[in-house]
Amino acid sequence: MRCVIARFPFDLTKSGVLDAMKGVKPEEVAGESVIIGRRVYPVKQVGQVITRQDRRDFSAGEVVRAMTKLGFTCRGLPQHTASARARDPLGHASAMLGTPAAA
Repeated sequence: MRCVIARFPFDLTKSGVLDAMKGVKPEEVAGESVIIGRRVYPVKQVGQVITRQDRRDFSAGEVVRAMTKLGFTCRGLPQHTASARARDPLGHASAMLGTPAAA
């Protein structure tokens, strides 16, 4: 399958990605991830291995789209991380304090 990552075209195949990731130890997942074989890899790590580019050169979304088209399972950000970012600082502090007890 032909895809564009960081403005460069790549011809990727599912077997090619499996071979490239064989023997690569997964880093700790903090954001979006891809399941390759029985391992869960951060999207940026997979992108770096398959494109041989610096992680700053491409977005996680580009790699997620390519991996999804190849048939790999991708996971988004954890729910608690996404909801904490969406809240404003005052709302976050209020939620941490909870509601006052009725007297």
